[in-house]
Amino acid sequence: MNLLKLSLSYIRQRKLNTLLNVLLLALGIATIVVVLLFSKQMEDNLTRNSRGLDAVVGAKGSPLQLILSGIYHMDAPTGNIPLKEAMKMVPNRAIKKAIPLALGDSYSGYRIVGTTPLYLEHYEAELAAGELWDHTLEIVLGAQVAREAGLAIGDEITSSHGLTAGGHAHDDHQLIVKGILKQNDTVLDRLILCSVETMWAIHEEVDEAEDHEEEHEEKHAHDHDTEKEHDHDEDHQEEQASHKGHPLIMKKTGFAYTPADSAEAITSLLIQYSSPMAAATFPRFINARTNMQAASPAFETARLFNLLGVGYDAVQALGILLIITAALSVFIALYTAMKARRYDLAIMRTLGASPGKLLWHVILEGVLLAFLGTAAGLALGHLASDLLGQWLRDAQQLSISGGVFLNEEFWLIGLAIVVGIISAVIPAIQAYRTDISGTLAEK
Repeated sequence: MNLLKLSLSYIRQRKLNTLLNVLLLALGIATIVVVLLFSKQMEDNLTRNSRGLDAVVGAKGSPLQLILSGIYHMDAPTGNIPLKEAMKMVPNRAIKKAIPLALGDSYSGYRIVGTTPLYLEHYEAELAAGELWDHTLEIVLGAQVAREAGLAIGDEITSSHGLTAGGHAHDDHQLIVKGILKQNDTVLDRLILCSVETMWAIHEEVDEAEDHEEEHEEKHAHDHDTEKEHDHDEDHQEEQASHKGHPLIMKKTGFAYTPADSAEAITSLLIQYSSPMAAATFPRFINARTNMQAASPAFETARLFNLLGVGYDAVQALGILLIITAALSVFIALYTAMKARRYDLAIMRTLGASPGKLLWHVILEGVLLAFLGTAAGLALGHLASDLLGQWLRDAQQLSISGGVFLNEEFWLIGLAIVVGIISAVIPAIQAYRTDISGTLAEK
């Protein structure tokens, strides 16, 4: 007697009942799979993109917003900070590396980031084609941007003001694609990179004639204080000269700061500390003694996960509830089926089937239902995760894939098999205790 074929034949006889039981269990499994895949990959993404970064310095506002915009490029910046003030703190001994970022423009929803080659070095980015920018208005594309936007070396694009599509186009400044990065599964994949000077040039809207006229009028208006202004300019130039060509600034930022840049602004600085002790002193110094703020990626992402954790727990609880409901449904179906099949079981006993075989026959039927539900649930969960990932990619957010299989999913398979066995235990015992003579006499 082939128990597997026998169990499958009984399952096929109750097609509608089987479909409902399998579907209910599949929904529970799929719900938990989606939560597992999303939370795990989101955590991996956040950890991978923040590695080696101890703080983000930017305009005062929400620390979490500063982290999301400065590292993950998932939110609007809190504002801009004067370049002069930002460069003043770079020589601080607490800082090992300070990567400048200038944000504010985009192309087809992809953010354009003004920075230095140090940003690419930090994420160990490699060029797939072309080379890095040498001059203003030259850009390097992330792999995802090049692939989805269909851009190649030498193409020209027009940036739009704002971080989403639909902003005012800077038609007077065409950006030339100079290089394309290899896929490296970091935030760089969905960014367009250029020099900080390029971001300044894009937004330069001062008319040279008007600027010359203003300088002329200012000169005559302050003739009576020429000597004082001269002294002030000397002091100002001396202060700026202390930064110009400063080996520490160049080494830590990759940015050649000059006196001519003193009126410019950047969005944020990505900071790497020189020692663990800096974590206790540097943020306090920035937050208390400057007009800027320093936010910790580790602290803010932990706070973000605490906020999301409530939602994760609620969805997981729903999935577990669906699994329990499916287990009860399988139990009821098998228990009812045993009553309807009492005569069949009695005939099997007369043909030589032992009580143990009948018991395993019913348990196998429960396990088969659980296996079908689990397989359907895993497939549904991965499909839903892939659709969610596609939606996030279209929105230029986190990269989530349904093609990842987690070790935790093996536990789900084991859990489903246990559920199937437990659901079938009482009906199996009922089959084991089948009274041959009594059942045949009733018939």
